[in-house]
Amino acid sequence: MCGICGQFNFDGRAEVSREDIGAMTSSLAHRGPDDEGFFVSGSIGLGFRRLSIIDLSGGHQPMSDAEKSVWLIFNGEIYNFKELRAQLESFGYVFRTDSDTEVIIHGYKQWGDDVLQHLNGMFGLALWDTRKRRLLVARDRMGIKVVYYKIDSGQLSFGSEIRSILAALPEKPSINPAAIESFLRYRYTPSPSTIIDGIQKLAAGECLIAEDGELPKVRRWWNFTPAHFDPMPGDEEAAERLLDIYSSAVKRHLISDVPVGLLLSGGLDSALLLALMTQSGKGWRTFTAGYGATFADDELQDASQTARAFGAVNTPVEINCAVFEESIAKIAATLEEPVATSSVIPMYFLCQRTRQDVKVALIGQGPDELFGGYPRHLGVEYGRYWRALPGPGRALLKSVLGMIPRNESVHRALYSLDARDRLTRYQQVFSILPQEVIGKLFRQELSGGENQLPEYWNQMRPLMANLDELGGLQFLEIRSSLPDELLVYADKLSMAHGLELRVPYLDQEIVEYVERLNASFKIRHGKRKWLHQRVAKSFLPREILRRKKRGFASNVVDEWFRKSLSAGMEQIFHDPQSLIYNYLRVPSVLELLHEHKTRRLDNHKTLFSLIMLEYLLRHYDAAGKVPYVPDQLLPQVSSHFA
Repeated sequence: MCGICGQFNFDGRAEVSREDIGAMTSSLAHRGPDDEGFFVSGSIGLGFRRLSIIDLSGGHQPMSDAEKSVWLIFNGEIYNFKELRAQLESFGYVFRTDSDTEVIIHGYKQWGDDVLQHLNGMFGLALWDTRKRRLLVARDRMGIKVVYYKIDSGQLSFGSEIRSILAALPEKPSINPAAIESFLRYRYTPSPSTIIDGIQKLAAGECLIAEDGELPKVRRWWNFTPAHFDPMPGDEEAAERLLDIYSSAVKRHLISDVPVGLLLSGGLDSALLLALMTQSGKGWRTFTAGYGATFADDELQDASQTARAFGAVNTPVEINCAVFEESIAKIAATLEEPVATSSVIPMYFLCQRTRQDVKVALIGQGPDELFGGYPRHLGVEYGRYWRALPGPGRALLKSVLGMIPRNESVHRALYSLDARDRLTRYQQVFSILPQEVIGKLFRQELSGGENQLPEYWNQMRPLMANLDELGGLQFLEIRSSLPDELLVYADKLSMAHGLELRVPYLDQEIVEYVERLNASFKIRHGKRKWLHQRVAKSFLPREILRRKKRGFASNVVDEWFRKSLSAGMEQIFHDPQSLIYNYLRVPSVLELLHEHKTRRLDNHKTLFSLIMLEYLLRHYDAAGKVPYVPDQLLPQVSSHFA
């Protein structure tokens, strides 16, 4: 995994500045401490920072073919590169390295842009065809590797992080108010928007094509349109097939020329990963975030038991409220985009400690989205019963449920159930705040005023047409909230320390199989992740299967946030000079705070979002150029072997 950046003056009027490419590349040094490289020729410039994982001596980038007709910079891993190499060698291609990078180059020469369809992996890449004078920039299917870009005055700039684009800009970045509005609604910013005006990001499964004399165009290259199996497999057949796919995917994700570890929680998903890893060896290094025994949701003991059950070595990483308060501003700056899920705090320090022992770590993200692991999935699956009720019955039940105090999940579910349009229902499920609250929060001259669907979601409508209600929501999660929230912050917080995170549950084969299963394999008799749990039963001890599901730090960090509000963080809301008030109304924000403190409503998610937003705005306000936040500025947390 690495960092890529570059510029292309597609209007052909100017040469790319070597100094700009150098500055852009230097801004990504944390992503690739092992090597750097450049290719600058006339109107095209490519920069690269390398974290060496495969073919440590032979994978220098930018890489070209022998004729120097194709140049590539590539961030990520291609897990089926050995199979592709054998296929390409049968076509007569000769390889000079053992890297997966060279497979993409020869694959492009054989298949053109369709090389992307052949790649099973995670990637952000840029490929320059010197003969066609054509640049291809792409983000992988699941969006594990993000790619940002800016098109302005005949120039395309792109990079793995926003800071790489800003490094070549002479002016201070300006903020995009529409992105703030989206963030307050969803707690993330859906593609293509970012918080910086004029800078966008490719959505999962999209590419950008730029040619001389033409405005760059964005298009979807992954258009998988799932339809339910016909006939649907039986329970035993589905479980056996899923287990086979899981085993193959984990084996692929363990390919590496450097040590590999696992981010291990106390839950089922990462425990199953560890069990599958033991099919390829023993003694894996695992790492767990914890908060001390005083917290009921602490996972250190559970994770330690899981590690011992499979002969792994576990390193606990303990975090406390003081670390939370000291680090939150720095972590907001590292993220570059507003992300308000509370797990960003432990994730940062977990990655920091993990990198001391390994360069690569597996992580168990994905099953909740694939199999219906969140409370919202129950509401979506059983919402059809609500819509079948007669109008008066719905109204009465809605008024009773609406009286439940401080339960924003129930209120959001009720708000969404009556919507007729499918995507509108999904939007309301995802929305932390309804449009009327957002309208009150925003200064009148800045508010969009309408509850518009993200355009990217509308593009997904025909692709999900054959899926049931739950499958459609999950289809959207896999292509929007997962890549643009959870995977973005996992990438930023791991690569801040030069750590590569791999996500086996998001292997292409797994996703495309599960999306063809109907809802009964995901939620059955009120039990979430039904098929996933059935597979886990064949591998995991009973005590692991019976553990209560815990959110990754959510309850702990939320409690710290409440304490921090009382201890002084609240002053941000009372200070009229706070930067959030360039966009929001002071009285409306203070009303949210008052509702929360008087326990009328549980607004902690919105208030935490505003705190993260404030720190990010301060970061961008402080400098026109956005430097990387060095590791040593943040505290080192305690850890020990167990």
